[in-house]
Amino acid sequence: MNTELVTKKKLPELIGRGYKKFWNFKGRYRVLKGGRGSKKSTTASFWFPYNMMKYWHTYGLKPCTLVIRRYFNTHRDSTFAQIRWAINRLGVSHLWKATKSPLELIYIPSGQKIMFRGLDDPQSITSITVEDGELCWVWWEEAFQCTNEEDFNKVDMSIRGEMPKPLFKQHTLTFNPWSEKIWLKKTFFDKVGADGLSEDEDILALTKNYDCNEFLGDDDRRIFEKMKEENPRRYSIEGEGNWGIAEGLVFENWQELDFDANYMKRQLDRDDSPKYRQLHGIDFGYTNDPTAFIALLADEKEKKIFIYDEVYKTHMKNKDIHASLKYKGFERARICADSADPKTIDELKDLGLYRMFGAKKVKGSVKAGIQKLQDYKIYVHPSCVNTVVELSNYVWATDKDSGKPSTDPIDEYNHLMDALRYATEELNSTNFSW
Repeated sequence: MNTELVTKKKLPELIGRGYKKFWNFKGRYRVLKGGRGSKKSTTASFWFPYNMMKYWHTYGLKPCTLVIRRYFNTHRDSTFAQIRWAINRLGVSHLWKATKSPLELIYIPSGQKIMFRGLDDPQSITSITVEDGELCWVWWEEAFQCTNEEDFNKVDMSIRGEMPKPLFKQHTLTFNPWSEKIWLKKTFFDKVGADGLSEDEDILALTKNYDCNEFLGDDDRRIFEKMKEENPRRYSIEGEGNWGIAEGLVFENWQELDFDANYMKRQLDRDDSPKYRQLHGIDFGYTNDPTAFIALLADEKEKKIFIYDEVYKTHMKNKDIHASLKYKGFERARICADSADPKTIDELKDLGLYRMFGAKKVKGSVKAGIQKLQDYKIYVHPSCVNTVVELSNYVWATDKDSGKPSTDPIDEYNHLMDALRYATEELNSTNFSW
């Protein structure tokens, strides 16, 4: 077989070094957690098309790849775009065909496919087959979002059957280690030694950080150094790739729950009044801090909160905020906003968010807001990924003298938490206006 197509590019020049063990591993489970800028997703996006071409041109075999995320609609701007970028970097974009319905990448010389699916449609995964070739490789991107190990096991069992040599079945999982309570830790990382290998060598579980990314600029590295000095907890997770240790959580009264918010909005109490209050809050950011919007339903009688939507993005101008909330159907919603910048609120009202108003920021309002929320049971829809991340890492600050948790929360992982406080400011009040 002609291997010129897959050897004319020197891989270290394209993806850098530090991933030799990851690249060459052929066991069943290849698991990679890492901080930001660690090249984990970039490396994986090169591995799949490169090796699909390699096995076709070297052995005449047709390995195919399935790429999974929690929600299908997140693929197009993430994994689909990332792999297309890698294919272009490999210099073989003319040999790959991209289709959007269905969402696939097809290697033209052999017909091999890279297919994209979401856990929100499990039937589309467990029943998936390929017309020609072998479905043997699965990439779970942002695997932290797969909170149910049973979902993983179902897919794992569906990839079965003998593979022609030298093909092999393999699941690759890449993610940021937001919380040590996730099943990924005990299932993979707790079963490996210092070398990252399990005793049967069926699992490779590695941790990577930005130190292995030689393509980062000095300005990128300065961000991490500043984070290390000013926010050591955040640096441990996002810089070094360590597990988020869930000690001293501000909110332990929450859980993920798949619920139908639209159905709940129609529910009435016995007196024909709405059963749930619809509440919304927004915390403004721009360059380093994101603008964070949260939408929830609150049952004041049963002390329950259901968080069902969010916006979490940096570099949002006021017109972008308006467009995003209008698109999601919140243009006419009553939104309690960060009152530190009244000019922003006025501009957003002029743009169309005319029911927006400023939060009442007074001394002690943060602690009072937290105490109020601690009296509720909080349910978070799985689609609100950033809310889950913040709730998993929003902890009490450490007292510098005693080394014990203080009575103040950290000033990190709190953008949606602040928006949540603003949204619930009027809970249990009698002067609430719909």
